[in-house]
Amino acid sequence: MRTGLLAVGVAGVAVLVTAPATAAQSADGRGTITVTPREAPAGTEVDLRVTGCDGAAGSATSAAFVSPARLAPSADEPTLFAEARVKSSAAPDAYPVSVTCDGVEGKVTGTLRVLDGSAEGASAAPSPTAPVHAGGGGTAQRQALAVHRAPSAAPSEGPGTRHALIGLGLAAVAAVAVAVRSTRRRRSSGSPTRH
Repeated sequence: MRTGLLAVGVAGVAVLVTAPATAAQSADGRGTITVTPREAPAGTEVDLRVTGCDGAAGSATSAAFVSPARLAPSADEPTLFAEARVKSSAAPDAYPVSVTCDGVEGKVTGTLRVLDGSAEGASAAPSPTAPVHAGGGGTAQRQALAVHRAPSAAPSEGPGTRHALIGLGLAAVAAVAVAVRSTRRRRSSGSPTRH
């Protein structure tokens, strides 16, 4: 009796674990596209896995995607894989996903369901779709503009010959001071003390 309940429980967990992904088969029955998760809020990413393409590249398009997803061979499975970002402005609806590979447009098709941004606490926060100008790159651009506008205000290139000579002179003075002090100590410790 307990073994039967355990088997039913394991089967139920297996169904729940595989529920977030959906696979759609192509019209000719030779390929599938798996969209994970199959229901995604606007502004999030989905994973695409495609079978049925003979080549090592392809693209997946949908009106819900920010841009076409470039399919490439998956490292762990014999499929093509891509990540696609759902437009933050996509209205809740079912959107067709079409895969072009082997020179055939729409060779594999599937569906992505876009959820309302407020569904299950998900928010459609705006996110960048291109690299952000950060770090030293922005500083270099501003510095180049400043030098171009006022060449006389250009910063120096760092320490030059003049700075090197000043440093060597200071080091020589410090070496002489240490030598003089150490000779005075030796003389004073070597002579007999008078009381």
